[in-house]
Amino acid sequence: MNLNAQFDDHRWMTRAIELAHRCPPATGAYSVGAVIVEENGEEISCGFSREVDDAVHAEESALAKISPADSRLATATIYSTLEPCSQRTSRPRTCTQLILASKIPRVVIAWREPSLFVADCQGHELLTAAGVTVVEMPAFGELARAVNAHLAV
Repeated sequence: MNLNAQFDDHRWMTRAIELAHRCPPATGAYSVGAVIVEENGEEISCGFSREVDDAVHAEESALAKISPADSRLATATIYSTLEPCSQRTSRPRTCTQLILASKIPRVVIAWREPSLFVADCQGHELLTAAGVTVVEMPAFGELARAVNAHLAV
């Protein structure tokens, strides 16, 4: 990765963390921010947990704001403060499934989902197995956990 790409990853993960702070805290859910960025560095869409209803996830919210046929998705990156979910009871499709359906080729996360609600989240593994590049930014993990202090994680 070149220095500009690394700088952009830091910039966009910082934006995702800012979005996570907009989440109404909930005792049974993480506060997560997500931003989708096109290849040229322009923001396409963003979202955060519980933005439109009590069950919406950040990635789901960001993806719902753009057409699935938007050609920019084929070269975009989605930044999420938490590993995309791989199990879900509140919706028919997980965030991992939504990302795969969108054809976004690169996912950047701050933090792997702990086993608080799901024993073994497989978002990272499922995305990687499908050919998606997944980058973890552990330097942002503490910031992502801090937004979730209400969960004692």
